[in-house]
Formats: sequence, structure tokens, C-alpha cells
Amino acid sequence: MRTRELAGMTGGTVDSYALLLAAVPERVRRSFRDRLLGPLEEYDGGRNAELVHTLEVFLACSGSWNRTAARLHVHVNTLRYRIRRIEELTGRDLGTLEDRVDFFLALRATRPARTS
Repeated sequence: MRTRELAGMTGGTVDSYALLLAAVPERVRRSFRDRLLGPLEEYDGGRNAELVHTLEVFLACSGSWNRTAARLHVHVNTLRYRIRRIEELTGRDLGTLEDRVDFFLALRATRPARTS
């Protein structure tokens, strides 16, 4: 974590999502993460479906179906099924920027911030 930068913030200056998340209490970050990713982790645990990993790769590929399918080594139809399942389990729409941002932040909510 960039603790010095966070401690030195004045006037609300935050220049990255990592610093923004670091300023949010751990309890709140964990709750946010659990609400969004909990259903996926529960589903994955019983079925080895890799929905959380699929979501991470999908977001890292900026929602590109072909690039995501290639990185996951699955057919694009398999990817479409997984994304549809993610949306059904969470009630979110990965076609919207707002839901993509929420998932992005949830995936990073309890990770330590990178130091630079």
C-alpha cells in the first residue's frame, strides 16, 4: 500500500483506484466484495466453474469476447454461457460500464494496494 501517499493526502487528492480503496475501511470493502462476488464464489466452490476467474479475465480484456475466450482457452460460446451465468447469479449486466466498474473494484477491494 502507498501508505505515505495516503497519509499525505490533503484536500482529498486521490490519483488511483488503489488509493481510493485504501481509504475505505476494510469492513466496508469486504462487505462490498462479498455482496458482488459471494454468489460467484459459492457457485464456483460447488461446481469448479471458474466464474470469478472468468470475470477477472473478461474485465482485463476490456470485455472482448474473442480475446477473453482465447486467454481462457475456451470456445466463445462457453464464455458467453459463463458471462450469462455471472449476470444471472449477481443480477448485474456486464454490458454496462457501471457494473463492470463495480466488479473491477470488488475484485480488488481486499487486495493490498501495489506500491510504486
